[in-house]
Amino acid sequence: MRFPWRAAAAASLLAACTTAPRPDADETINTVPTGVKPDIIAFLRTYLNDPTRIRDAALSDPVLKPVGDRQRYVVCLRFNARDSDGRYTGSKTRLVVFTHGRLDSFSEQARETCKDVDLKPFPELEALKR
Repeated sequence: MRFPWRAAAAASLLAACTTAPRPDADETINTVPTGVKPDIIAFLRTYLNDPTRIRDAALSDPVLKPVGDRQRYVVCLRFNARDSDGRYTGSKTRLVVFTHGRLDSFSEQARETCKDVDLKPFPELEALKR
């Protein structure tokens, strides 16, 4: 074999291509959400037993925070909705997680993540109709 270094170099390059860490296949996973209010309204319209006459609605701006072992954009949401008997259940804070800029999950486990978050009025949720 005349040029053994070429074979070694080619093998080395090929190995580097296959063993190098791949960039995150989903680089858009933490895209800043732009449709926060419409996404939340659409979700709550189907999630709540009675989405009408919601009181004390407020939400935070999207912020990148740890969710499990990953960073995700989250929004803290507080509202007082009625149960299936028409009684108000009291204000509760929820954690809304966004991936790819869209609502991904909705959790009642918001205490730690939302404890010091500034909430702003969300009158669009209070005006929700069926």
